[in-house]
Formats: sequence, C-alpha cells, structure tokens
Amino acid sequence: MFATTKAFSGFSVDDLAAARKFYGDTLGLRVSEDDGLLTLHIAGDRDILVYPKPNHAPATFTILNFPVDDVEEAVDELAGRGVTFLRYDGFEQDDKGISHDPQGPPIAWFTDPAGNICAVLQVS
Repeated sequence: MFATTKAFSGFSVDDLAAARKFYGDTLGLRVSEDDGLLTLHIAGDRDILVYPKPNHAPATFTILNFPVDDVEEAVDELAGRGVTFLRYDGFEQDDKGISHDPQGPPIAWFTDPAGNICAVLQVS
C-alpha cells in the first residue's frame, strides 16, 4: 500500500522562530516556511516537517542523526556556534562529549531549542 509513497518524518517544537534560527543558522540546513510549518531540507531529498505545538514535550530519544566524516571536527564547529553537548550516564564520553564506544560509531548528542535530542556521528 505505501511501498511507493514518499513518506517523511516530523517533530514538534514550542517556538518555530527559534527552531528556524537553530536549524538554519546554527546547523546550516536549508529551511523553508509555509503555512506556519517549517521544512528542513536534508541532503538526499529527505525533507523533515517541523510543526509548532503549544503543549510540546521534548522527545526523550534522538530525533535526528547527522552523519559526518569527522565527528571531532563537527563537534568543534558546533561548539563554536554555541551548541552544548549532552552527557549521559552509562556512556564514557571525552572532554568534548563524544562517546567512543567500540560497539558503535563515535557520537555526540545535543538538543535543539525545544529540547529535542539530535546527534552527530562519524561514519566510515
């Protein structure tokens, strides 16, 4: 039934203007707005819908993963743009907040202004 449908994901925020600034200016994504909704234009034609929700509650899981060639470089650049990285109990993380667990790729987590969790991870 949905095999040929171009599905897309979406998530809520409590402040659309703050989300537009963060995803557009801080992360450098192409962002458009139409009818009170944001669209994040992700590489590979994978648009993501961002919608305002007055009773928004931040996701307790990672909503967006950004694969990069060099996680150290990405973390340094994001930190320079004011992004703060999260620390989690049970994960050994270096001074920058990067987990180098041998069971997965090097990864660091951060939140958007609405408290939703995002991650930057190194891919080979």
